[in-house]
Amino acid sequence: MTDSRPWRGVLVATTLPLNDDLSVDYDAYAEHCAWLVANGCDGVVPNGSLGEYQVLTPEERTRVVETAVAAIGGGRVMPGVAAYGSAEARRWAEQAGGAGCGAVMLLPPNAYRADERSVLAHYAEVARAGLPVVAYNNPIDTKVDLVPELLAQLHGEGHIQGVKEFSGDVRRAYRIAELAPELDLLIGADDVALELALAGAKGWVAGYPNALPAACVELYRAAVAGDLATAEPLYRQLHPLLRWDSKVEFVQAIKLSMDLAGRHGGACRPPRVPLLPAQEAAVRAATEKALAAGLA
Repeated sequence: MTDSRPWRGVLVATTLPLNDDLSVDYDAYAEHCAWLVANGCDGVVPNGSLGEYQVLTPEERTRVVETAVAAIGGGRVMPGVAAYGSAEARRWAEQAGGAGCGAVMLLPPNAYRADERSVLAHYAEVARAGLPVVAYNNPIDTKVDLVPELLAQLHGEGHIQGVKEFSGDVRRAYRIAELAPELDLLIGADDVALELALAGAKGWVAGYPNALPAACVELYRAAVAGDLATAEPLYRQLHPLLRWDSKVEFVQAIKLSMDLAGRHGGACRPPRVPLLPAQEAAVRAATEKALAAGLA
């Protein structure tokens, strides 16, 4: 992993372990970050969607970042700094910088359907915090689409250095590479990992390594090396799980897989509710099949 581009490689969008009273278990979180790195992951992304950042207090959100940095070093930590206002997002980026992080990940404005000028102003403001910014394109949830042309403009103006691409449209990888060859494409959804790796991705902001880090790292390394003989069968084995990363219930699904793999998955904070019985059965069956195949 190169320190100048700490977003490269497998960065895990970490789940957040909670105690029985739904308070944050910081000791378990520190252990989880260290365990992921020990199992081959390059770093972590705290306070992303998987980390339930929307339901954390500012104090909790701050401490989560500090806990990750203390556990594995700031060069391996790229926090999510999404917020409703640009000033607040910039403050989170400044907090990350003060904690020693090497980069931050930023959604577009998502309190409303922002237009192109608003998006540019938002990224410009957060970039002023002085840390490299990786954009996070999630048009499914935010209703704001960072299309390749807009990404190229953001990169050309120096506001972003990479993009976590979650649109699911793998064709965009080639358009982004044409318009902004120096912009690092990061795999943003687990269930298009092979396709985007083959299309030139420089990293993977990943969900399922929370439960199965070694197998996911092996998949990524083989895929970016063009070793399809290794990557394709592994991807096929993992895909029944990886596709949960693109579903509404992704946090609950990944936490359940963690529990089954002997990790601390546990409950989510409201308004997230437990999986329906049929959903739980599907995740359980896919996880147990992966574990039986030795993918833990």
